[in-house]
Amino acid sequence: MAASIPEPLTRRPFTSEIATVWRLSRRQVHRLNLHAPFRGVWSTTPLESVAQQCAAMSLVVECHCFSHLTAARLHGLPLPRSLDDDEAIHVMRDARDGSVRRRGLVGHTGLFGRDVVDVDGLPVTNLADTWVDMGELIRPGVPLGLDDLVIMGDAVADRLGSLDPLIEALEARRAPRGKRTLLEALTWVRVGSESPGETRTRLVLVRAGLPEPELNATVYASSGRWLGRPDMRWVKQRLLLEYQGREFHDADEQRAKDEVRFARFSGHGWSVLPVWDNDVNSDAAREALAVQVANELGHPIADLDLTDIHPRFFSMRMLELAESRRRRLRAQSR
Repeated sequence: MAASIPEPLTRRPFTSEIATVWRLSRRQVHRLNLHAPFRGVWSTTPLESVAQQCAAMSLVVECHCFSHLTAARLHGLPLPRSLDDDEAIHVMRDARDGSVRRRGLVGHTGLFGRDVVDVDGLPVTNLADTWVDMGELIRPGVPLGLDDLVIMGDAVADRLGSLDPLIEALEARRAPRGKRTLLEALTWVRVGSESPGETRTRLVLVRAGLPEPELNATVYASSGRWLGRPDMRWVKQRLLLEYQGREFHDADEQRAKDEVRFARFSGHGWSVLPVWDNDVNSDAAREALAVQVANELGHPIADLDLTDIHPRFFSMRMLELAESRRRRLRAQSR
């Protein structure tokens, strides 16, 4: 099949206009039985990556950028696995041009109010605008919740070095969908968290009532020697916490390196507490972790709030509205 078309057309997706340049008619292209990721676009091989799909779509849609879930993927932001099966490409245009309506695409308007950046040659909403747009996706039936926005917000704030761009992007919108959830998420977002596991661990501890740790701050010996950058630290109590993601820390070789690193900290008066994903994936484990950290910090166990350490999918405002509706319906049924 590939030999039936000019070699340059086998390297990347093409349109009928491009095929015409190589003296192939639309009918001839159809007869080749090529892959057609979008109407009017053909490829000799399947387009497996999001970037490849976006580049192909850009051949037939003008004056656009990629937004929402697609932008989050192109930026490499952490997303819940519940969204893995959502393969639609989100495309945004100016309201005057109207939203895109094509198979496999989700059209949005509002491009005029977004800042667009170049990501590997593709026009994409910037990190802060993408975070706000993701908040707009929160609605019944969409598996995206409050803590997902906190995790994503941590990643954006860490890459930008500040919460200000997130705040400014949200303030620039006029009554965006999901605003209350985004505002609540902002209260939990911090600069310095470098992985979803670190964010989830921090949320467990802080929601239990423990003091906020410093995130990924460099630790030095009294001599000024560099010791490392632990995920979390409480300076007054000389306590360090390291989240051990299994993807990077489960191999024997890496565990040996971690032990050397922990010993370096311990040799200079720091206690090191390793935390694994199992420590934050159940209520019993989260309670045990909060109690353990409280003991290490000398924090009174009686002051812990162990009823509020579970992951949050719904914002407090959404829960209040649901409760209000439940009471109203119950009153009407009497």
